[in-house]
Amino acid sequence: MTGSTATTAGAREHARSQGGTVVDCMPIVPATRLGEDLTWAETIPGGGYASKRLARGTTLRLTDPHGDACVSVLLFNADEPWERLNVADTVKVLWQAYVGEGHLLLSDQGRVLASVTAGAPDRSDTFCGTSTLLSNTERYGDGSPHGPSPAGRELLTLAAAKHGLTRRDLPPSLSFFQGVRVGDDGTFTWLGSAGPGASVELRAEMPVTVLLANAPHPLDPRDAYTCSSVEIRAWSGPPTVPTDQLWSRSPEGERAFLNTADYLTARGIA
Repeated sequence: MTGSTATTAGAREHARSQGGTVVDCMPIVPATRLGEDLTWAETIPGGGYASKRLARGTTLRLTDPHGDACVSVLLFNADEPWERLNVADTVKVLWQAYVGEGHLLLSDQGRVLASVTAGAPDRSDTFCGTSTLLSNTERYGDGSPHGPSPAGRELLTLAAAKHGLTRRDLPPSLSFFQGVRVGDDGTFTWLGSAGPGASVELRAEMPVTVLLANAPHPLDPRDAYTCSSVEIRAWSGPPTVPTDQLWSRSPEGERAFLNTADYLTARGIA
């Protein structure tokens, strides 16, 4: 070491001098610095990831300030993480492949992990998952999580490790802010960005662990690794109740909410 950090005392002084430094992409701790009701406030850069365990009833808002984010989302039962988001059931049980306001995000146990309380279905994707080490290496020359073009699955693996989960625990993810449509012939068409300022809100219907990775969509045709930051804000609130229209919006959704209520009641949570 050279300069002021050449000694232990100098290194300590240098480290402490960084206190209070604010950069564009970072967690805000505590989140209440930005609002008394906030429980999570963070900005994830392009090629970054984040994770958090959220209480039942928490609303999570993701916002794309600059119009080039693509956030892959995974949800786990916070208490029993073998129960996790099942994108296939989320699509087929609810008869809708395009996730927007009013859609329920179902687990592999037929329960509601979270509901979508705001968001446009034309800029979500339940089909393509996220990028992989191989795909990014072939396309950009590198897909490692600490390289110049991190793959989404590699970032989710890092996020999972913070909660005692491994790569084998990661199911297919869904993503927001970059839309995909399926044609009559079964081919995918990339719709591009929802535009600057787009947001989506998810409400946790049971205690959940959320993993987020912000990386270019696998179908993004641009040669350069292009992904802008995403803003996270979360706050406490009540979960969906039986009198809410969302509870009985469809027979399939009502059954999923009943399954959830049965599970939470037995555990003394509801």
